[in-house]
This record gives sequence, C-alpha cells and structure tokens, in this order.
Amino acid sequence: MGMTTSRRDFLKTSAWAAGASAVGGLHVTRALALSATGANMQRLATGWEFVPQSLGGVWEAWHSEGIAVWQPVTLPHCFNHYDACDPDMPYYRGQGWYRTKLAIDNPYPKGRTLLHFGGAGQRAEAYVGSTLAGKNAGGYNEFVFDVTDAIASLGSSTVPLAVRCDNARSLDTMPSDVSDFSLYGGLYRHVSLIYVPAVSLASVHFAVDAKPGAPAQVAVRVRLHNPSQLSDSLSVTIDVVDPNNRPVHHSASDRAPWTDEKELVRFTVEQPQRWSPANPVRYQCRVTVKSAYGENTMTERFGIRHFAFTEHGPFLLNGEKLFLKGTQRHEDDAHAAAAVPDSITRHELQMVRDMGANFIRLAHYQQSSLVLDLCDEIGLLVWEELPWCRSGVGNEDFKEMGRRLLRTMIDQHFNHPSIAFWGLGNEDDWPDEYSGIDKPAIRAYMQELNELAHTLDPSRMTSFRRCDFADDIPDVYSPSIWAGWYRGSYPEYQKSLEEQREKVRHFLHIEWGADSHARRHAENPYAPLKNIPMGQGTDERGLAYLPTGGAARVSRDGDWSETYACDLFDWHLKVQETLPWFAGSAQWVFKDFSTPMRVENPVPRVNQKGLVERDLTKKEGYYVFQSYWVDRDEAPMVHIYGHSWPVRWGDADEPRWVKVYSNCAEVELFLNGQSCGVRQRNSQDFPAAGLRWSCKFAPGRNTLRAVAQKSNPQVTDEITFTYQTEKWGKPVALQLAEVSRSAGVVTVEAKLFDALGVLCLDARNRVRFSIAGAGTLLDNLGTSTGSRLVELYNGRAIISFSHNEGVSAIGVSGDGVTGALLTVS
Repeated sequence: MGMTTSRRDFLKTSAWAAGASAVGGLHVTRALALSATGANMQRLATGWEFVPQSLGGVWEAWHSEGIAVWQPVTLPHCFNHYDACDPDMPYYRGQGWYRTKLAIDNPYPKGRTLLHFGGAGQRAEAYVGSTLAGKNAGGYNEFVFDVTDAIASLGSSTVPLAVRCDNARSLDTMPSDVSDFSLYGGLYRHVSLIYVPAVSLASVHFAVDAKPGAPAQVAVRVRLHNPSQLSDSLSVTIDVVDPNNRPVHHSASDRAPWTDEKELVRFTVEQPQRWSPANPVRYQCRVTVKSAYGENTMTERFGIRHFAFTEHGPFLLNGEKLFLKGTQRHEDDAHAAAAVPDSITRHELQMVRDMGANFIRLAHYQQSSLVLDLCDEIGLLVWEELPWCRSGVGNEDFKEMGRRLLRTMIDQHFNHPSIAFWGLGNEDDWPDEYSGIDKPAIRAYMQELNELAHTLDPSRMTSFRRCDFADDIPDVYSPSIWAGWYRGSYPEYQKSLEEQREKVRHFLHIEWGADSHARRHAENPYAPLKNIPMGQGTDERGLAYLPTGGAARVSRDGDWSETYACDLFDWHLKVQETLPWFAGSAQWVFKDFSTPMRVENPVPRVNQKGLVERDLTKKEGYYVFQSYWVDRDEAPMVHIYGHSWPVRWGDADEPRWVKVYSNCAEVELFLNGQSCGVRQRNSQDFPAAGLRWSCKFAPGRNTLRAVAQKSNPQVTDEITFTYQTEKWGKPVALQLAEVSRSAGVVTVEAKLFDALGVLCLDARNRVRFSIAGAGTLLDNLGTSTGSRLVELYNGRAIISFSHNEGVSAIGVSGDGVTGALLTVS
C-alpha cells in the first residue's frame, strides 16, 4: 500500500472498530459511546455471570448448569485477575464466557441498538440469543456491534447476550506469545448498550493545521451510521467553542446522507490557544444531526498544536524545544489485572504527572480512551503503539490484523492532542519470534505500516523501538541502550547516546532503567559487580533478561536493590540534562506489571522495573525523578532515601551514607536532633546531586530529618530506623510475628535469623507463605508484600491475610532453613 492511496480509500476498505472478520462491526470512534447519554446509554456493569472454560457453543451458554458453574461478576472483569502472578502455575490461556440478559427499550422510531465494547482480550464473539452479532480479533481496540436486527429476530424485549472471550495462544495474531507481558482475557473494559436514531453519527474527526506563529486551520470530518441507507434529509449543526467556552465557529446546513467520511466545514482560528504539557487546553466541538428519525449529538474535544523533530537534535512543540521527560505504562493492576478501575487509572496518571513527566509511552498496545483523555487533560505527550511486538512477519491474516489494528488505533484516538507518535511496533528482532527474523520481510512490512500511518494521519510522526536493521524507516527511532543493567555500566551511558545520535536521524531513548525488589536496600550494592565487562556496548542482547546464563551483567549478578536502581536513575538523569541536542527519553517502566517470562524474579512473574509497585506503592526511585523533573517553585520536595529500610547495619562508629533527593537549592540534615550540615544541590555532583552526608549512627534507634532551606513553603522529611552492629552468621531459622491488624486484615512479617538469633540483613532467600484455617491469604498481587512465594528483602518478608473472623495458622518456609508457624485468632 503506497502513499498514493487516499485516506478515503482506507476508510472504505477497513473495518476499523470491529475487525476484518467482524459481523456487524461499525466504522466508529469512541465518541459514539459518548453520543448517547442518559436513558440512551447504559453501562452494562452488573447482572453478568462468567465461567472460565470452553463451551460447545452458544447454546450451552444458556443450557450448561450440568457442565459449568457460573459465577456472578461485575464488569470490567479480567479472568486473569488472580492467576497472572501465581508463582506455581502459568496464568490461564483459553476461553471465558460471559452472559447476561438485557431489557431493550429503544426510544427512536426505527432506531438502532448498539453494543459498545471498550476492549476485550484477546478475541471476542458476541451472541444475541443464538445469533452471532459480531466478532473482534485484537485485545485492545474498541469495537461496536449493531444488534438491532438480531434483537428483532427474537421477538422479545428481554434479550439474552453471551460473549465469548479467548486469550489462547495463537501464532497468527498480535501481540506474540513471547511478548514480555501477560496477554489477558476477559471483558476488561467497559461495555455499554446504546440507542441511536436510524441515521446517526459514527465519528467526528478534526484535521488541524497549526503552524507556529500562524492562525490555525481546522477541518471537521464526519462519518454516519446509516445501515438501512435511508435517504431522508438531514439537518446538521456544528458549534465550536474555545477553552474559555467562547464561540469559535457555528454552521448549520441541510444535507442528504453521505457515505464514508466527509469534510463538512473548515474554519480559521486567528489566535489559537495552543495545547502543551504546561497548558493542556482543548477546544470543544458539538455536532448535531436531526432527521425524521430523531436527533443525535456528539461532543468531541481537540487541541491545536504542532510537532517537529530536528535532525540529530531536539523535539519541538509549537516551534519551541521541549525536552521529553517520560515513562511508560502497561494496563495492569494488582487486584484487577487488565480491568483497571477508572479511579486507579486517574490516580496512576496523576502520579506520573506529579513525578514531573511530560511524556508517556503506552506499551505495547492501544490503551483505554480514559487513559488518552487524562493525558490530554493533565498534559502528557503520548507515544501510542501497535501491538506488533516480537512477532516477526506471519501469514497474510497476521499482516492484515496489523494493518487493521493500526487503522483502528489511529481512527479511534485521532482527536487526542496529546498523541505525538504512532508507534509501529517493538523489538521485532527478538531471538524467538515467529517465524524467525526475516529481515527483508520485516523491513517491507514496517515500510507498509509506516506509509499507512502517514496516509491516515500526516500530522504525526511514526516511531519504533529496537529493530536496528530497519532504523531508517520510522520517523523516530530508539535503539536498545540498557547501560548498567543488561550490559555494561551506567557511566557508559553518555558515550552510548552520542554513538547512537550519529546513526539515528530522530533519536529518542525509549526503555532504560533497572529492576528493583521493593523494600530491598544495600549498604554497598556494587560489591557483586566486579566482573561486569566494560567497553563492549550497552545494548540488550539475546535473552539477557534471564537470571541465569550468558555473560556477567547487573541484571543477573546484581542485588536488585532499590539502592542500586536509584543510583542508576540518578546517573542517567544527570547525563540527560547536560546534552542540549538530546530530545528526551522514557524510563521503563512506571509500574511493575505481570509477565509469564520472569518466573524466577524476586516476585515471581513480575517485571520489577517500576518506580511504583503493581498496587501503586511508591519505590524510592520515584523521588529521584521528582528531584530532577519537578519545578521547585511549583512543588518543592525533599525525600530521605530509605523509608522502607527499617534496619541499617555496620560497625559501631562506621560512617554510613545518607542520601536525600530534593529539587530545592539547599538541604540541612539532622541526625538524632543534631545538624549534620547544609548541602547545596548540584545535579552533576553524583550521587543525589550533592545532597549526601557521611554519618555515624548510634547503635539501636536513630532518626533522620531533612529540611529544605529557602523553599516556599518549607518542606521536610523524617525517617526512623534501627542501626544493627551485631554480625550475623549463616541463616538457620525463620520467625513469624503479627505486625498490624485493621478492618479484618492481619499483616505478618517473617524474619530470618542465624543460630544466635541475629537478624540476617543481607539474606535473599526465597520463602513461601501458607495458611490453614479460616483465613485467606492476600496473595498473587504481584507485589513485595502480596506474593506467597517471594525473595526476602534484607532478611524479611511481609504478607497479609483476611482472618474471616476465625482462627488461622499461617506458616513460612524456605529451603535449608527452619520454618515457622503462627496461630492467629
């Protein structure tokens, strides 16, 4: 497909929302779900039942009491919400069936009844009665089925609806099974029942020409849903207001129904208010279509902004240099997996912004519209990505799926001003990808996708991460640089950046960082790293993520402490701010997430490179980024390293480092009420930008307090810890103790001691919790305190359980050490 193919031609030949194999799928953006309000749009959250197994067919969905046990669920629902991080068994891959009954009451004469799915993994089929209403292949796109005719064939206002979701392995779909994240199943985004007139709006798009320093040109393009091909005249009104709710454009016209997408108006904004992370303002457009069959309105927002990228240099927004300070996100949650509650999504994205980020990569698939809405609202530029991840190039069905999903993503998220880059894929040079690394085939397919993206959306740039033999194809490219984790050392970072600058026309550094086991800290994290070879490059090679085999590397030989990770973040951030040509980066990843490929990690089946845990508990690294990226005049901050480090160790009177992360100019540290002096912040004085003190702790209890000087308002931080001077020997026995109880939940802590009863503070043993009696472990959360099998952090591990108003015996065991048992009532 060449650049000569028109956008209109693509619209005519693609099933954007529902998929090439869909029955009854609509060409529709997410705005359709918002076009019907009140009685005309109903979220289908309750009244569902679910069974996690295959059935012989849809008939068995309603006649299966003898072969299936249905359980009530509330949507959104992911059927891997519990087993994704199970340390003992891989998560379920297969079918899951949902069923409910709908009371249909469409108020429009000849009105259409629609089912809108925010996303379903990884393939979905919907049945009205026994009629297939539609099917979708693609776990992350929105899709809509018009079920009007299927409902009419039943002759009843009460309609049985069954949906089959399937996340079974498949070689011919995206993303691939070797992707380093869980391919979840279920109705894990919202499902809605929508009533619209016989002729209604399907989508509204805005083409914005916003050259810096000039008036902006805005074209409004509209698509209709008119399956009966009715020809009655339509009255169309369009009203646009600016971010201050002042009128910008009004037009009204009578038109015959049209097919495909049509430009209805074009107007000029003489003095546009431009969207940016610092000023995330949006315009609002209201389109209303009236006919003999009823009235239908869509309200959509758009932004006026301009993107550019200088060759071998910085990124420009609205004609001005903007350094991209980024992180990355998987749609994953400790309690709900892919069915992330809206409140959690809002909180998570605000945490990203509060960290000082202005950029986020949505890895590695189209994410929910709420995510994009929030990025628009709070000012996060976005790289959104096609799930062509570690897949090579499969058969024609595979390639057509990629084309369709790219069309879908661009169509459904076209209006979001936050999106700057359409990611074409990720790591398509992976050793185990199917059907092998066929370089000519991968280049040809990437070129096709690149041209398709530019045809559909000439206003944005394309991007790709890690496929060096095709780095010339996308507009923006990121090679693999993992200095100090998968290869080399972090002091080699700047050299790697400068080498890649010369090779890549538009260079962003996407993916860098380190795994850290939350709550694990080290007095000297560098002791085990003496054999890491330097000067041999910093790219990730082969299967370097594995904890065994291959060359020496920090990811294999390091201690996975938060201490080391913070130093690595610190070094990268100090280097990045000194390079005027550097466009920016996205650290991998904001939040820990589940993956089937990392069974041996300290928290099994979890990628632990997050700045926060899977339940959004902050790790220490979060504050390193705040100290570099947050404007001190807007939000001064100070944070003493070690809030989750209850016991430090060393000899009596041995100097120990205290690090403070702050964006303030000066910080004074107090130890046990005595000043340790004032330090000035200098980002190039590594580590902690010069905010570090060599202190002698008293044996036993100590208190540290940091006061940021010259900040308005003044900010402080304080921690208390124990300093252990007793030396420990070989670990021999675990002990268990209750540490807290609240709202029916008991938290216990396991500690590992030597033969003399001294706490073994460097112990990393893997321990297993178990329970008997009335209680229920709160496990499989994919967190340091929510896994029944977990590596110790400084000789301890924590887990909680619901006591269920009964007596429980909770146990902990570990190889080569004596276990412990605690009875709790």
